[in-house]
Amino acid sequence: MCQLLGMNANTPTDVLFSFAGLAHRAEEHRDGFGIAFFEDRGLRLFIDPESALTSPVAEMVRHYPIRSHNVIAHIRKATVGRVALENCHPFVRELWGRYWVCAHNGDLKGFAPVLHGAFRPVGDTDSEIAFCWLMQELAKAHAGVPTVEELTRTLSELLQVPAAHGSFNLLLSNGQALFAHASTKLHWLVRQHPFGAATLADDDLSVDFGALTSPQDRVAVVATEPLTTDETWTAMAPGTLQVFVDGAPFAAVACR
Repeated sequence: MCQLLGMNANTPTDVLFSFAGLAHRAEEHRDGFGIAFFEDRGLRLFIDPESALTSPVAEMVRHYPIRSHNVIAHIRKATVGRVALENCHPFVRELWGRYWVCAHNGDLKGFAPVLHGAFRPVGDTDSEIAFCWLMQELAKAHAGVPTVEELTRTLSELLQVPAAHGSFNLLLSNGQALFAHASTKLHWLVRQHPFGAATLADDDLSVDFGALTSPQDRVAVVATEPLTTDETWTAMAPGTLQVFVDGAPFAAVACR
């Protein structure tokens, strides 16, 4: 099973503490990694087919001053598609003049939708096929960038289609919100005032968020498995779409 990490915040925020915890899980998920983060309407994407523990790209990311409202990261354990750069998540596409980022954890069987010219996979993963299909159907459903509320309604219907073909844990963002769909396993938490300390579950590393934040800051973090041992994580129910805006839960919808 691959591992997912998403972050949504109300102010540009550093994600390196959570990324450090995610990277340590590359001991069992060594088939590539990637991280994408928005800077206003722009996007930075770093991917590598090497393990996040040994990749020089991952080492660069650990020293990069990431400050973003929305981040999606992924470490891969290959099931469909060879270990290659083009098969590394997150995947990125443009729609309505905005970048869209997607990372998937799961395995889809027999999902072979008809794709048109605007959205085609570059690699050979079921994940990228599902993302291209999702972008294609969103483009059909709306003439321009919908509101987050409208997107939530549309996605809650569309996500049921690939999810019917297997395990479909998904993180998606266009820089306005973070959309998290749980098929089997996703967890989330919100860090806000009063901030405390947190310790990674996979590394001997602790951070006192109270010393690094202001009372107005708020950050939502989504991960396949809880990243810390001393915070309360909420397990998402299978078949749920959880949406985060400005570091807070915006909507939770059953995709059934």
